[in-house]
Amino acid sequence: MADIPFDQRDGFIWFNGELIPWADAKIHLLTHGLHYASCVFEGCRAYNGEIFKLREHTERLVNSADILGFKIPYSVEEIDEACRAELKAQGLTDGYLRPVAWRGSEGLGVSAQKNRINLAVAAWEWPSYFDPEQRKKGIRLDMAKYRRPSPETAPSHAKASGLYMICTISKHAAEDKGYADAMMLDYRGYVAEATGANIFFVKDGVIHTPVADCFLNGITRKTVITLAEQRGYQLIERHILPEELPTFQECFIVGTAAEVTPVGEIGPHKYTPGSISATLYDDYMAEVRREIRVHANA
Repeated sequence: MADIPFDQRDGFIWFNGELIPWADAKIHLLTHGLHYASCVFEGCRAYNGEIFKLREHTERLVNSADILGFKIPYSVEEIDEACRAELKAQGLTDGYLRPVAWRGSEGLGVSAQKNRINLAVAAWEWPSYFDPEQRKKGIRLDMAKYRRPSPETAPSHAKASGLYMICTISKHAAEDKGYADAMMLDYRGYVAEATGANIFFVKDGVIHTPVADCFLNGITRKTVITLAEQRGYQLIERHILPEELPTFQECFIVGTAAEVTPVGEIGPHKYTPGSISATLYDDYMAEVRREIRVHANA
């Protein structure tokens, strides 16, 4: 399934209020979202038929659209139901969902005040974001060339498609050199995140993570912070300089797709996946199942 191009897969996609055949979910070449990045999206995972943190993802999608200056023509409740309907239509219990909203093709130019706002939700199987063997020993990260922009330069707290351009460039460059991903700095030169996940470090039993002031404060990030606090770990959110990278013993990244993934290298710096990374991985996987059990019993 992973080798089948996305435009050639079978099933259904929820598209502007109805489930349509997967192959029919098309947009025009002159769609504003394609040319001017007036597009926002989410990534959600389902476990045992329930979508983890669905409401939080949907609220962030709506907020991202508001930041970009458009209103999604469906309520949060309707978007939640669209996600559930899509998961069911695809016959999935475990899977990945991609809600996406964008300005359409009614007009093409920088201004698109009258363009239709479209919404679609797709779902598919996506067992692991990284190669399982790499993940066991800790993935390798390159140092990205591009930096996360200032909030005064770009809408950094929106999950907007345009902000991922530098992520794709950075990930491709890393893969070309044999790395799994890349770590990005922010516009000030502080450690920011990986191309699609937030990052954590461990030093002498204390967890350190960058302040999410110019990149997404991820839903998985917030979940892992809560789990760490419940474990009694000391956790510090602060600005981290790249010069500090050699001083940490453990490193891991977190995100909906990545879940909790240990890091073995960042450029020349080596880390050993240890007990804190392993514990928080176990706790996170238990949490996604626990929330599902709570919903099932509600």
